Amino acid sequence: MLSTFLDNKELVFKTNPDLSSIDWNYVCLLFDKVNWRTRLPEEIKKAFHQSTWTLFVYQENQLVAFGRTIDDGRYYAMLGDIVVDPDFQGRGLGKKLVKTLNDKLENYHFVTLTAAPGKDAFYKSLGWKKQSTAFIWPQGPKQLRQHTEPEE
Repeated sequence: MLSTFLDNKELVFKTNPDLSSIDWNYVCLLFDKVNWRTRLPEEIKKAFHQSTWTLFVYQENQLVAFGRTIDDGRYYAMLGDIVVDPDFQGRGLGKKLVKTLNDKLENYHFVTLTAAPGKDAFYKSLGWKKQSTAFIWPQGPKQLRQHTEPEE
């Protein structure tokens, strides 16, 4: 467990905690709060259970951020579901969350992530680069609009 301070209040970073202790309904509320596609508690719980690394950040026992990694154990890994409560954004918490998870993925050939629309500058500021050879199979018109280049 790692901790740091934000606004003179301790932030506690819990890596791979007992997932039965997580309030999955609140996790879904945070997804809604950042305007991401609706998640269902049982589905997101299952997704986190299948993740290699999970990270939950609390301030005074209140969940304020979380993220996870998905990987094959050696070659390919990705960061997923990087969420910071908007009330806590802009103060370095997202940077620490991404760095903590990324540090768990040493010696992989490819580490990727899909940024939320409008978050390119954040990831670039951390040293992430846009991949010229990545493709997506859009799962609907919103994903097509937000995550693909315009057709020529």
